[in-house]
Amino acid sequence: MTRFLRRAAMAPREVVERAGLRGEKVLASAETTDGTWLFGTRDALVVVDPVDTRRIPWEEVEGADWDRDTDTLRVVEVAPYGERKPVHHLGLEEPGLMLPLVRERVTASVVMSRRVPYRGRTGFTVIARRPPRGTGDLESQLSWGVELDSALDPSDADVTAAVDAALDQARNDLGLE
Repeated sequence: MTRFLRRAAMAPREVVERAGLRGEKVLASAETTDGTWLFGTRDALVVVDPVDTRRIPWEEVEGADWDRDTDTLRVVEVAPYGERKPVHHLGLEEPGLMLPLVRERVTASVVMSRRVPYRGRTGFTVIARRPPRGTGDLESQLSWGVELDSALDPSDADVTAAVDAALDQARNDLGLE
């Protein structure tokens, strides 16, 4: 078996307690090179470092990628329009099942992803996400995000108007308006 498919070692009891999993089943876990622990559940990625615990619901993960050269998992969180996105660099010598779980859970949270051209080659992507557990009314569970190309200014009124129009169209296309 490759090292990517081996199960990670069990986290110490105090780390599990600090994770505050509230009865959630841990689908994957891994210890980072700096002693931080990652727990992947059906609903969230839980990061327990020596000082703090951070729960990142899968629908709030914009993306994740694996750097084979540095054995680093890079997790980018969703941020409010125009704000800097939190990025986590997590060194994993033994990722176990964490990598396939992250990919599957993030993918399961995306309801719609639509590229919208703006000017020339620039544009943005409108994304609708929901918790992977998704139950009940779709509209109440959706969170909307926009990824602007780096050449676009989120404070430009024309860009904001184009984003608003694209969000309205996407909501309409999902039968929400």
